[in-house]
Amino acid sequence: MSEQESRTGGNGVGALASALHRRFGTQGCEVLSALGEVTLVVPGEHLLAVAQMLRDHQDFRFAELIDLCGVDYSAYGRSEWATEGASTTGFGRGVDRSFEPTADDPKRFAVVYHLLSVEHNRRLRMRVYAGGVAPMVDSVRALWAVADWYEREAFDLFGILFRGHPDLRRLLTDYGFVGHPFRKDFPLIGQVEMRYDPLQQRVVYEPVSIEPRTLVPRVIRSDSRYARDPATRTDASDA
Repeated sequence: MSEQESRTGGNGVGALASALHRRFGTQGCEVLSALGEVTLVVPGEHLLAVAQMLRDHQDFRFAELIDLCGVDYSAYGRSEWATEGASTTGFGRGVDRSFEPTADDPKRFAVVYHLLSVEHNRRLRMRVYAGGVAPMVDSVRALWAVADWYEREAFDLFGILFRGHPDLRRLLTDYGFVGHPFRKDFPLIGQVEMRYDPLQQRVVYEPVSIEPRTLVPRVIRSDSRYARDPATRTDASDA
């Protein structure tokens, strides 16, 4: 245990990571520690048991669910920008959206939970992969009631299903919305557009009519932070 962890009663990142590894390592969980944060990757079949242990066990006491969100990893690690040869002014088409996600990738979608233990002054990120074709995980609403709307939001935006949720309806998009807008393969222009029809005296939905394009400003920065050759780098302290 480090000196800092000793002063805080063992509440540091290293102590938490060690406790998680001892308790959940045999259940196929993976403990990741980086940048002063701890992430616990949990197999879907063990989610409820692990979550309840994290909430109730004296070593953890993660009584509060701060946030829950979905993630689409289908474009993870892909660089969308190649700006070295771009103009420094105006607009350009700089994003390549031509890729097709692998539908059956078991790690395409994930649900990420951010937990807080007030008793131990600790935070933890928990990640569960949900699959690709029909992403689904167990609902944690029975453990943290606040998960109700969080899970509805993840369903609405990513299409992730939560087994056991009592009222899994869309939350942010409009009635009749087609698709899930935070998926990486969702078109940037959307699927439909709406307008008020004076003849029918109501709002009508129609297929989107604008041209699919990406026009975004390109900003080229030339300061020393972006120098690739260490020999050419000049720190501010050298000026």
